[in-house]
Amino acid sequence: MLQTLQSLAGFVVNIPILQEYGYRILLGIRMTLIVVSLSCTLGFVLGYFICLARMSRFRILSGFALAYITFFRGTPLLCQLYIVYYGSGDLRPQLQDLGLWTFFRDAFFCCILTFTMNTSAYQAEIFRGAIQSVSRGQSEAAKALGLNRIQTAGLVVMPQALLIALRPFGNELIGMIKASALAAIVTLLDLMGQTRFVFARTFDFSVYLYAALIYLTMVEIIRRIWDKLELRLSRHIRPRFEVLAKEEAKAITIETSMPST
Repeated sequence: MLQTLQSLAGFVVNIPILQEYGYRILLGIRMTLIVVSLSCTLGFVLGYFICLARMSRFRILSGFALAYITFFRGTPLLCQLYIVYYGSGDLRPQLQDLGLWTFFRDAFFCCILTFTMNTSAYQAEIFRGAIQSVSRGQSEAAKALGLNRIQTAGLVVMPQALLIALRPFGNELIGMIKASALAAIVTLLDLMGQTRFVFARTFDFSVYLYAALIYLTMVEIIRRIWDKLELRLSRHIRPRFEVLAKEEAKAITIETSMPST
């Protein structure tokens, strides 16, 4: 029994593996953070413009945005990554003529492009839902005060919409952190890519346990930061909701305490 526990502890805490390949794991974490941060930032900007196109009155523009969103939300991210990375190889002569082959031959840029387009489709729908959740009375009040459309969007609608969309954006960021592991399949040495490299050299399965724990830690850190951020940004509306909740609870208590007739 003791020997079994010792072997299990040796599997969980493998000091030689960490000493020899720990720097590779750190490089993988760095690459994962770079890929996710760049993809989500670019996807945020692109998603906003896709949202505007989706809400446009021009049918062609709105239809294109709808087709874009439907494709990237309705197909697997792995399939999209294969299309960009391996599909560009079939178009190498054309890409060389356009001067784009240097971009598409690099797995890093292919992952950034694919992840950006994928997350922009999701973030566009988050934007759209948040903007439509803002009452039209807000825009009408801003118009009555003499604000133009740009001022209304920037000063009235978007601050409220971003607060509504804060939690979905956090969920999308967490989803991208986990989905970024797919980059290892196209030879990018992110966290999962370095993990596969170490396993190929050592055949020690504990390295995958370390990778899982690192992903879990990153997700938990993001979750806690987002909780603090949401709490901080919504402090001006929290008291109102607390009062409403107390009044509702009081009304329910009174109703349940009344004798039935």
